Amino acid sequence: MGTALVVEDSLTDTQILASCLQQEGIRVLIAQSGEEAIVKVAEQRPDVIVMDVVLPGCSGFEVCRELKAKADTSDIPVIICSNKGTEMDRFWGMKQGADAYLVKPIDQAEFVKTVKRMIRN
Repeated sequence: MGTALVVEDSLTDTQILASCLQQEGIRVLIAQSGEEAIVKVAEQRPDVIVMDVVLPGCSGFEVCRELKAKADTSDIPVIICSNKGTEMDRFWGMKQGADAYLVKPIDQAEFVKTVKRMIRN
């Protein structure tokens, strides 16, 4: 079905997101910081990236901006999945190049549907 990189520093949130995806047959890679995410993307090129905004080191917004600026990674869909849920947060996330913005706590059905849609495209 595809591979998703989950970039999340909360162990609980990582487990929830990974479990939702694995139940759908999606292979899951995990990174706990923005820097680790950039390395994993270069090594394994996932089909989609699910990323929190607040991360140790560089933020999810910074990672998204960096990946979207590079020719070899600009086409990988990025789904921001964050506690930051104001309209300004959503606007800023999309401005950084995110392909979707979901607010935690996530609706698991909507989350899986969004990831699958991104993998298909």
